[in-house]
Amino acid sequence: MVNTSNQSKLHYVFDPLCGWCYAAAPLIHAAAQLQGLEVALHPGGMMSGANRQTVSPALRNYVMPHDQRIAELTGQPFGDGYFNGLLLDTSAVFDSTPPTLAILAAQALGFDGLAMLGKIQHAHYAKGLRISDGTVLLQLASELGIDSASFLAQLDVQAQQIEQRFATTRKLMQQHGLRGFPSLLLEHDGQLQRIDISPFLGQADAFVQSLQAHGITAQAGGTDALCTPQGCAI
Repeated sequence: MVNTSNQSKLHYVFDPLCGWCYAAAPLIHAAAQLQGLEVALHPGGMMSGANRQTVSPALRNYVMPHDQRIAELTGQPFGDGYFNGLLLDTSAVFDSTPPTLAILAAQALGFDGLAMLGKIQHAHYAKGLRISDGTVLLQLASELGIDSASFLAQLDVQAQQIEQRFATTRKLMQQHGLRGFPSLLLEHDGQLQRIDISPFLGQADAFVQSLQAHGITAQAGGTDALCTPQGCAI
């Protein structure tokens, strides 16, 4: 739906288990501080349902080069609890649905969904916590000041709607030729413009300046840094 107000909107297609979304996090949080710009979250369920993955040596060997590249580009922290804890725990399952429900529940209760996403990403990559675990998500919610009983009740509400939410995001992606996560659409004066985030990774100030100018276009011939259920591009 096109925004009919004078406020610009940054549509953010994301997944809490997408490494390149973690790479983009400082840019998105910086953009959210701009007056007159609303950040709208569109979760895509990258590792939900049949795409859930149990941690394995193959998964660890696949994600680590991407994570190391992200750290080099952006300075985002990756903790020992993640590299040498979570990624070695073959009983852990990477499932996008529970952390996505937590983000939507926080929003529904009047809290900042982007802040909840940030806490979830930090818990996963910096601390190596199981962000698909309800007890972890409950603790993160409490750190934002969310009442536990209300949060748990809202998780149930959101669970009834999550498949439709994922489907709506997939439709948005298809309509605008968005190939994976993270993807951005800048809505201004009733027009939607695709944003290529990859040239700005590690450069939050430059990204904010470009948004203020409303002048970013996709880089022809470039390689976006993004993830899909089939894999991630470096």
